[in-house]
Amino acid sequence: MIRLIFVIILSSIYLMSCENDEKKVNALFEKKLGVDKILNVTSYMSQKGKMKAKLTAPIMLRFQDTSSRIELPKTLHIDFYDSIMHIESKLDALFARYYENDNKVFLQDSIRVYNIKGDTLFCKELWWDQRLQKFFTEKAVRIHTPDMIMYGQGLSAPQNFKTFEIYKVTNSVIRVEN
Repeated sequence: MIRLIFVIILSSIYLMSCENDEKKVNALFEKKLGVDKILNVTSYMSQKGKMKAKLTAPIMLRFQDTSSRIELPKTLHIDFYDSIMHIESKLDALFARYYENDNKVFLQDSIRVYNIKGDTLFCKELWWDQRLQKFFTEKAVRIHTPDMIMYGQGLSAPQNFKTFEIYKVTNSVIRVEN
């Protein structure tokens, strides 16, 4: 009987001495979401079995947290193709973030979009809606055409960059050839 009482007392002391911080216990069971890192990326984008674009970048990071996204933090280049696989426009930027759920890409820093006619868009921020195959921004833009340079605020253009609409033209300069 004394032995049983002794075991009960020791067990009670042992159980009372254990204390767990709830945050520490929960942290043990949390799902840790990682970042996938891919080097020297070449990715092809197709629609209905036809190649639409080819992306190249030195680094791609894929985050799998609350909103799945992909980042291209050190430059990217995209060639856009027409229906017979000819390049119709190109895009260069220093940074991009692709929101998978929305099919939208946020481009930032030293953005250049140009087409085969010689029209070139320069801006610091640009959105690319892949579903609508369209570029847009509310920020400052500069467009060089073979005969003019235009400055404006905001732009909308198809991804082939054959046409464009500047929301508010702030200045334009006509080039004069000698």
